[in-house]
Amino acid sequence: MFLVSLLVGTVAIRLGAQVLVDRDTGNRRALATALIGAAAYALVGYLLGWVPVLGPLLMLLAWVGVINWQYPGGWGTAAGIGVTAWLVAVGVLFGLAQVGIVSAQAVGVPGA
Repeated sequence: MFLVSLLVGTVAIRLGAQVLVDRDTGNRRALATALIGAAAYALVGYLLGWVPVLGPLLMLLAWVGVINWQYPGGWGTAAGIGVTAWLVAVGVLFGLAQVGIVSAQAVGVPGA
């Protein structure tokens, strides 16, 4: 399950980056972004996730920060990659969940 979720997260981030950065960004970078982003999201969640409103916002900011660190274009592009990755992951996971392959979660993409 972890590997399928990580694969979906990696593909979603790569597609988001390809759409917004407009060049081939590579699978390794997308995989690293998914893993590091998931770790940053979880760490901030562990430390501050209990704080109403601010905790979840900081968790999301940490994830987008990892995308910003990995890809060119600044915070706006990173946020766009994040939104695109989320949409792709939700769509893929919804389809896989409908046929009973996975549950609707993805490692590396918050809320998916």
